[in-house]
Amino acid sequence: MLMLKRLRSTLKKNKKRNLITYTNPESIITEEFRTIRTNIQFTSEEHNCKAILMTSPSTEEGKSTTVANLAVSMAQQKDRVLIIDANLRNPRIHSIFKLNNSIGLSSVLSNKKKFTEAIKETNIGKLEVLSSGPIPDNPAELLGSYEFSRLLDLASQTFDVILIDSPSVLDYSDTKILANQCKSVILVVRNGRSKTEKVMEAKKVLKLAKADLLGAIINQVS
Repeated sequence: MLMLKRLRSTLKKNKKRNLITYTNPESIITEEFRTIRTNIQFTSEEHNCKAILMTSPSTEEGKSTTVANLAVSMAQQKDRVLIIDANLRNPRIHSIFKLNNSIGLSSVLSNKKKFTEAIKETNIGKLEVLSSGPIPDNPAELLGSYEFSRLLDLASQTFDVILIDSPSVLDYSDTKILANQCKSVILVVRNGRSKTEKVMEAKKVLKLAKADLLGAIINQVS
């Protein structure tokens, strides 16, 4: 498993720093995200993948904040980037970007809205967001549906990179379903919180889902 980068901070306690790649483009942490971005670009080119699922072994490991900052960094490089918040149980992406979440992924998958109607602009480069939408009663069924596969196909025709924020892989079956559909996965773990046995178990679960684990990003407390 490729170590994509060790981050100096989890960025989670101070909400104003959630999007540090946007608010402080000259910071050390922002430069670390640029390094991660470059590593992912080389790796994804080798694997010929546009859609990358980002997950973690357990909750509260800084995954959603990592997804958001990585997406901003990619958009700053003029790529057209889409974040899909596929955490239909405890979504966070709309909060990070301060977006309305009344319409989103669940709306598209339940055929209440079209894909193009549900996407939201962020005014950060060419970065757009498909937030989770209303929390459904059947998240696993929606994410494993033909509609989700079709949505990925549509998004791949428009965007250069698609980053998918998902629930922790050891807690919900949703992520196993997503990993099987997306194939390419990055594991986000937090130093001092993620136990080695859980990281190894997460790798095993992703392998069983026939996913290609591109690498890991290690969050470290500064």
